[in-house]
This record gives sequence, structure tokens and C-alpha cells, in this order.
Amino acid sequence: MQLSEQPPRIVATDLDGTLLRSDGSISPRTLSAIRQAEDAGATVIFVSGRPPRWLDILAGAVGSHGLAVCANGALVYDVAGRRIVEQYPLAADAAMEVAHALRAAVPGVTFAMERELVYGKEPAFRHRWVLPQGALECELEVLLAEPVAKLLARHDEMAPAEFIKLGTDVIGELATATYSDGQALLEISAPGISKASTLAALCAERGVGADEVVAFGDMPNDVLMLEWAGTSYAMANAHPDVVAAADARCASNDEDGVAEVLEKLFA
Repeated sequence: MQLSEQPPRIVATDLDGTLLRSDGSISPRTLSAIRQAEDAGATVIFVSGRPPRWLDILAGAVGSHGLAVCANGALVYDVAGRRIVEQYPLAADAAMEVAHALRAAVPGVTFAMERELVYGKEPAFRHRWVLPQGALECELEVLLAEPVAKLLARHDEMAPAEFIKLGTDVIGELATATYSDGQALLEISAPGISKASTLAALCAERGVGADEVVAFGDMPNDVLMLEWAGTSYAMANAHPDVVAAADARCASNDEDGVAEVLEKLFA
């Protein structure tokens, strides 16, 4: 496929492993390239699996629109205003049905959830970060008593690839299941909701077609977005499925790959 020679109207980029360096920072070069794109009239939108609370530190890197797609498309977040402006939740009964189906098929699975600005987990669910202020720790029936933005399912003993394959097969069309970081961890959203679906909706609201979008990503939860965008780049460090889905490759996140492409597009 020949890449578009016209500057895009929308730049959609994943964060971890893509825009951000491995230490979680945004480099001065990348920040400059984002500003260059927006000064040229484009809108840069972060499209991430991160929950809203992990986006506030990047407020200075979002343009005047302030919007980010997070939780794999379940939430649209006004980073500057620190408020959710749109959400596409997984219904409580659907989340419980998924959880029960997974637990029946894969004993030992544990669950956590993201709901708007709140994180909650079962007592047995192990996570790699400090439990945030206001977090819930309770049994599944309480955890899933209301709709959730994202249901997380983890297995601490099964190999990641085996769990992802088995869990995805069990979930089927009950919800949208994806993964992103090499753990035995599934990220589960409402049926039809993904980074791609919510990005497409935001673009449609602005009269922007897929052919006017350039997208960047590195993990399987980026695949649908990269397939939808008119032009897409897989990072040099990307998962093989991402490389297969993208139109082209760019340098890694630690080599400012997104910045390098934006500098050329908006020269």
C-alpha cells in the first residue's frame, strides 16, 4: 500500500511502547513533534489502554482539545478538565456472565475492573502498582454490581499465550477481549468497543475520514485501530500481529519513532 503524501488531520497514537519511552517519559523531541503537528492544524489524540488516572501526568502533551481515548475505547477523557466526556461501558450483567464463564473454564482466574475514575479488584487479584486512593477491594458480586469500563482477567499460573487463547475463545461474542503486555491478562470491554471504534466515532464527529488519519501502535490492542486508519505505523518493537496489520514500520519508542514520522509529515 502506498502511504498518503498529504498531512493527516488526525494523529492517533498509543502511549506505552509507542509514544512514551520505556521509562514512561515523553521525550523533548516527541513533545516538539506533537506541537509541530498541532501547529500545522492536525489534532493529536492519545488512544490508550490506560485508565484516565494514568493520563493526567500527560496533560501538557495534549493539544487545546484535551481529549484522549482510554481504557481501550471505553472512555473518552478530557485530560485538561479531568473529566470523562463519553463512555461505552460493559453492562453489569454482561460482565458477570463473562466472569462466570471464564471462572468455569479456567479455575484460578481472578478479576479487577476500571469504572470511570475508580479501580477495583478481588482480594486475590495481583497487580504491579500501588493500589490507588479510593480503590475498591471486594468480592466479585460487589465489584461487578454496576457497569464497568474494562474488566481485567488474570491467571497467575497459566502461560500467557495459553490463557489468552483459551480466555478469548470462552468469551467469544459476549464481549471484546484483547491484551497488551505479555502477561496472562485479558482486557475485556463491551461488545464492539475498541480503540478503533471510539476513534472512528470521534473522527466522524469532526468530519474526518479514515483516510485522513495516521495511527501508531505496538501491541495487539492496537491492531483494529491500525487496520482502520488510512495510514498506520508499527513500532520497531511491535508485536508481530501489529507489524502484520500496519502499513509501515518506524523506529522504536526509545528512538522517538513517532516523532521521526511526524517531523516528516508536517515538515
